[in-house]
Amino acid sequence: MTQPFRLPDFYLPYPARLNPHVQEAREHSTRWAREMGMLEGSGIWEEKDLDAHDYALLCACTHPDCSAADLALVTDWYVWVFFFDDHFLETFKRSQDRAGGKAYLDRLPAFMPMDAAADVPEPVNPVEAGLADLWARTVPAMSRDWRARFRESTENLLNESLWELSNINADRIPNPVEYIEMRRKVGGAPWSAGLVEYAAGAEVPAAVAGSRPLRVLRDAFSDGVHLRNDLFSYQREIEEEGELSNGVLVLETFLGCTTQQAADAVNDLLTSRLQQFENTALTELGPLFAAHGLDPEGCSRVLAYVKGLQDWQSGGHAWHLRSSRYMNGGGAGAAPAAWSPFGLSGIGGGGLGVSAADLRLTTGRAEAARRRGFSHVPFRHVGPSRIPDLSMPFTLRLSPHLNGARRHLADWSHRMGILQPQPGVPGSYVWDEHRLLAADLPLCAAGIHPDGSPDEVHLASEWLAWGMYADDYYPAVFGRTRDLAGARASNDRLGAFMPLDAGATPVPANALERALADLWKRTAGPMTHTARRTFRETIEDMTAGWLWELANQAQNRIPDPVDYIEMRRHTFSPALTLSLCRPGHGQRVPDAIYRSGPVRSLENAAVDYATLLNDVFSYQKEIEAEGEVHNGILVVQNFFDCDYPAGLAIVHDLMTSRMRQFQHVAAHELPVLCDDVGPGTGVRAALHGYVRDLRHWMTGILHWHREVPRYREEELRHRPAPPAGGAVAGPPGWRAPTGLGTSAVRIPLAAGARP
Repeated sequence: MTQPFRLPDFYLPYPARLNPHVQEAREHSTRWAREMGMLEGSGIWEEKDLDAHDYALLCACTHPDCSAADLALVTDWYVWVFFFDDHFLETFKRSQDRAGGKAYLDRLPAFMPMDAAADVPEPVNPVEAGLADLWARTVPAMSRDWRARFRESTENLLNESLWELSNINADRIPNPVEYIEMRRKVGGAPWSAGLVEYAAGAEVPAAVAGSRPLRVLRDAFSDGVHLRNDLFSYQREIEEEGELSNGVLVLETFLGCTTQQAADAVNDLLTSRLQQFENTALTELGPLFAAHGLDPEGCSRVLAYVKGLQDWQSGGHAWHLRSSRYMNGGGAGAAPAAWSPFGLSGIGGGGLGVSAADLRLTTGRAEAARRRGFSHVPFRHVGPSRIPDLSMPFTLRLSPHLNGARRHLADWSHRMGILQPQPGVPGSYVWDEHRLLAADLPLCAAGIHPDGSPDEVHLASEWLAWGMYADDYYPAVFGRTRDLAGARASNDRLGAFMPLDAGATPVPANALERALADLWKRTAGPMTHTARRTFRETIEDMTAGWLWELANQAQNRIPDPVDYIEMRRHTFSPALTLSLCRPGHGQRVPDAIYRSGPVRSLENAAVDYATLLNDVFSYQKEIEAEGEVHNGILVVQNFFDCDYPAGLAIVHDLMTSRMRQFQHVAAHELPVLCDDVGPGTGVRAALHGYVRDLRHWMTGILHWHREVPRYREEELRHRPAPPAGGAVAGPPGWRAPTGLGTSAVRIPLAAGARP
């Protein structure tokens, strides 16, 4: 059969190695699969199928250093997961039996009890039998924290198969952002990362398991694994199985290009994700260890985990080149070479050692992309931002309390001190009344909350002002001097102004802290403890996003596209107000519903539309006036090596596809979620209200961008002037802060000095 495209040259920074216990694992996995009922008589596999797929080789390539016993167990897990994939395909996907598939999946969590000694149901098929056996053999060696994480990733892998089935039913190809997110769940690489912890004896300490660096390492690893698999499996999935969830097909459809061009673009994204993995490991782990006071043993486990993920990447590629399951002809280095400078035979040659299939660890294309990412010239002239015809299918409504909110916000901003320089902080005079009026944030709040009370519209205006002021303040105060330590100290202090018990706070050191203390008390005070904790996490995600931006700025590094989209959801200050849409519905909707796949997809589609919208309007402001690297159009220009109009067109298309996804989820996926929950719960009405609020949120943000002068060329020339006489005084009652955490406060400027 003719291949639909030529496999590209891959970026392979880590040499592949082979575990010497591969043959033992082969023999064991065959016996185990037969005992579980996966071979003859299953209707899915026979022994020749298992032999041809050679999952023992996969595990021996991806876990080159583990013991024979551990390799056998890990191989059994992979036999199970691939059998599940084929079993679900044959039993439910081909017949498009969603109801039967859901009932089948609903039983599987019962075979993964948190207590290893707990009873499990009697298995009724090979998938259940295999899962029960594997869980009982694996979890005794791992902590309860690991069990919870691994169970969650296993459930994601299983349950999101329904998403793939639903897309087949709808004959729908996902957009690129949606695809990356969902592929992590259905593709199983986060699940594989959990097995890396087991096989490498490198369980990640619970204190850092949920941190950004570990999350990015896992997600970049997962995306690399999945995108590589998409390239090798395109022919089987598209031509033989009728799949619609393949990265090559997704980009081919989104970009309107040839299959070969789409395959090359997928490979470029794979390279970008691997380079993101490297950047995170090299620049973010050290500060993480220091921040958490991780002991040497904990640091060692994290680094062993990183090495395990690197081994998986290189070993997974070697296996794809040799497995009969995939298209693997015509790629550079597809055939193993016999010679090795180490005198060891290559993978697949039956011996221990280093593969010499291709000694080129990188490619010219990969290094050109890396070079572009670090060579951006800031403050270059780009001219006025070009605004395309942006689609908005929903109708704008504005609150009647708009004018009152404008007066109220001006008074509040003066009282909080955000319209003047901060005592002792050079560069802190970022806002004056002119800039506040140019932003006209009550207009945004009036669109977001058209039915809100005066107090609700006032509060939303103030939160928007606080977030936008901080978004301008951090680059001016900390970015200009590359003061990452000062920014971290500032973030640490902000946490003290968000007490979960709604109790007392320290004396504010500046307007940012003063405003947060005021907003927190008024917003979080009436909340339940759980809602208050969730709201605080939203704000902390945003402040952590500011540190991420400063770190990229210090490196002069244009972000990886996936990392940009995902982090921008936190750094975009109106995303904070999105969480304020929930309290009105939260009492009727379980938190598990808000964490469900369809609701997350709905929210992410809305936020991505809004963040990319902001990037379109703010392009000149950010690139020309501020020297920024965090703009979606610039990220696309860098990734595709294209000009501004081409980058803008791609971003516009992505905005349109995210809006269509929002509509699709609201119309098709939420009703199914409500059916699954059942009648009489109030969930359907509550989610309908939440969809309505998200529509208001997007229409309000678009209207605001169109109307305010903040991003127009004439406004970019305005610079706040210091007060008459150069005095830098705080609001009435202000005094210089003292004590722990105030070391980042600057020495006051001399009279008459310009901040």
